[in-house]
Amino acid sequence: MTTRTEATFFPPIPEAQRWLHGVSFPQDRPLINLAQAAPADPPPAPMLAAMAEMLAEPTSHLYGPVLGHPALRTALAEDWARHYGGTLYAENFGITAGCNQAFAAALTALTTEGDEVLLPVPWYFNHKMWLDMSGVRAVPLPCNDGLIPDVEAARALITPRTRAIAIVTPNNPTGVEYPAPVLRALYDLCRQAGIKLIVDETYRDFDSRSGAPHDLLTDPDWDQTLVQLYSFSKAYRLTGHRVGAIIAASDLLHQVEKFQDTVAICAPPFGQKAALWGLENLAQWKAEQRDEILARRNTLAAAFQPLADQGWKLRGLGAYFAYVEHPFSMGSADLAPLLVQKAQALVLPATMFTPAGDPTGDRCLRVAFANADADRLRTFVSRLAELDLARLRPAS
Repeated sequence: MTTRTEATFFPPIPEAQRWLHGVSFPQDRPLINLAQAAPADPPPAPMLAAMAEMLAEPTSHLYGPVLGHPALRTALAEDWARHYGGTLYAENFGITAGCNQAFAAALTALTTEGDEVLLPVPWYFNHKMWLDMSGVRAVPLPCNDGLIPDVEAARALITPRTRAIAIVTPNNPTGVEYPAPVLRALYDLCRQAGIKLIVDETYRDFDSRSGAPHDLLTDPDWDQTLVQLYSFSKAYRLTGHRVGAIIAASDLLHQVEKFQDTVAICAPPFGQKAALWGLENLAQWKAEQRDEILARRNTLAAAFQPLADQGWKLRGLGAYFAYVEHPFSMGSADLAPLLVQKAQALVLPATMFTPAGDPTGDRCLRVAFANADADRLRTFVSRLAELDLARLRPAS
């Protein structure tokens, strides 16, 4: 017997890390690791100082409320209302052990064995993995040349078993920021079909657009259709403390509470305290981090322009990500491990974000630049420019 867990694929990040085993890098050409989309630096010094004081508080080491500390839920509701408009309450917010758990909890509350969820292709691999392990069918939703979900294709794919359309914006893996009219069209489609629109906004804080990226929360009955997901990991460098959130109807969160209590009891209280401190004290610092990420985005866009003559194409760029079309005849699953040897660079093949056999996966690579400054990004692009196309083509 094959279990549902055995039937899904191995997590891509650990898989890619295996390509480094036994490989040594010249001192003048160290590895440029552009595989994982998470900041490696610790939180800023003022937050670390505050966290040191929190560590001495007894409640930092105890179970807390299953759906999160009331103070954090209230502060997040106020923050969300300021950013998006509309009326939001603490009971619309549930705190989870990271955004991946937010997705898992929401989908567990919404689906059962044999149900279907539409995922735009390329998709975030952990979303696909969770659906596989839940016995829920992930239905590939095509995107257009701009890597934006096709709303009419989504309409045609909805069946009586469809429970949701799940999207990520700014997108992982492509970096593309979905336009507000597209989100509105998907929302209207889901409302008409009686299903949920799940919007994962893990990278919201690095969106290049000023103001709210959509107006869906201004609808008085938004909670009948919309489920939003968020992460504190990226904005405040709290990746190891696992703090995420679900924004949804209170009755759906009541069902999520069952999942939370069974799997994690509650999100880590220490991380929740740090997240609250960040919300209350780090607005300016967070804005500066956004400016830095946008500057890296601009650096990468400029550096890639000369590569167009070699056949490279920047398909998507935003948040922490670039989605790059390569010019080689080999597929990306073969090319990505080879780049460790030839370019001393670790990136992920798009085959890790697409259905098996999807030809678009063979053509692209995902570049995650959360931990690469402008100089390293320019070095990475220069190494790509040095690659010998003929020698990288497999023998016919």
